[in-house]
Amino acid sequence: MPCCGRLLRSLLAGSALFFFTAAAQAVAPGEIELRNPQLSATDEGWSASADCVFDFNPRLEEAVTRGVVLYFVADFELSRARWYWLDERVVSRSQTFRLSYHALTRQYWLSTGALHQNFATLDEALRMLSRLRNWQVIDRNSVRSDETYLASLRIRLDLSQMPKTFQVSALANRDWSLASDWVRWSFSPADTR
Repeated sequence: MPCCGRLLRSLLAGSALFFFTAAAQAVAPGEIELRNPQLSATDEGWSASADCVFDFNPRLEEAVTRGVVLYFVADFELSRARWYWLDERVVSRSQTFRLSYHALTRQYWLSTGALHQNFATLDEALRMLSRLRNWQVIDRNSVRSDETYLASLRIRLDLSQMPKTFQVSALANRDWSLASDWVRWSFSPADTR
């Protein structure tokens, strides 16, 4: 009988491990992969650049083609470690990219702030969206040259800016969860000048 109890416990432990692993893989974001994140020195401070690889599924493609506007948000954070308290957030920036389709002109539009670009195909618009370049994130006076900081970057599909009718169905559907994990790297202002 003792061996039956051990066998039962090991089967239960194995099945629990299987279900926890499957649940973690189903929930974890990662349909966007950030590559080559870096900070480059400019006259005003430092700008961020990165490449993104999108898993743009057919449901999102259909939604854009039917006139639904998709909002992608790039988030950047710069923090400094403190031994006596939580890390200090030095800089926090966000930039929103708006992807839409205009049926009259049959063109895809990608806009951020006052800059608008139009593209003949969705692939061209996504190619431009996948290259984050020269985004001014750190002012020169925000950091000290003798400190080392932790830079963090991510990009995500922001469902909160969509119409309420889409928000309800998007929250329950995995096809709408498009986000990258936070990519973190060490940044020292003295090394980039």
